[in-house]
Amino acid sequence: MGEALLFGAIGSSALVLGALVGGWVQIPKRVLAAMLAFASGALITALAFELFEDSYEQGGIWRAGLGLLAGAVVFTLLSQWLDRIAEGHRPQDHGSEKLDTDAAAAEKPASSASVKGAAGLALLAAVTLDGVPENLALGVSLGEGTGGLALLAAIFVSNFPESLVGSASMRAQGRSHRFIVGTWTVCAILLTAAVVVGAGPLSRAEPETLSMPLAFAAGAVLASLADTLMPEAYENGGPTVALSTAAGFVLSFVLATL
Repeated sequence: MGEALLFGAIGSSALVLGALVGGWVQIPKRVLAAMLAFASGALITALAFELFEDSYEQGGIWRAGLGLLAGAVVFTLLSQWLDRIAEGHRPQDHGSEKLDTDAAAAEKPASSASVKGAAGLALLAAVTLDGVPENLALGVSLGEGTGGLALLAAIFVSNFPESLVGSASMRAQGRSHRFIVGTWTVCAILLTAAVVVGAGPLSRAEPETLSMPLAFAAGAVLASLADTLMPEAYENGGPTVALSTAAGFVLSFVLATL
């Protein structure tokens, strides 16, 4: 139990650290884009070699496939809902300034609205949807005595830039520093608890029991990459983010194969 709590706290602490930095420090957009692309590359490794592969091995292709589709659908619907919420929380000026802002916003493409509106909340949703099963898997690996250091490193490496970029987006959206740090702290506590649960009762569960949540996490990650993370990284960083994505993939793969 103590080891699971320690691993969970270490992996989830990156969320709070990223929220503190992103909520206070003004980071250049290109740097944020590079960090987000790096996290995207790390998540590609996690979903392919830690989540979906494990789901397939433990439950077969049908469970893995259905779980992945379910995760993608849930994240997509949640992302659309968060987009609508973000539209209602954007700071608006009064009088002619408000009209000018509205006119300028109307001329912007839909992708820009999504990136500048609900990107922070969408990142939070992605971290939660894929983080709970992922941290459950980390706890299970600890309960089975199979280590989990590589998965812990991958979780930490991906959590920090995601929360940093997400909190920076929330700040640009007009959210308070207390709201930003508090929200990511709650997420960190939830993911820490998931590690403890995974190391406890789930470590003795049948493989098929874990197959669906692992696949669900893979689907949520895949949808978040396509819907939010990679588009935002490319919009703010341009083609050079491809190198950061590749670096994140390679580092995460090395850690996963140690």
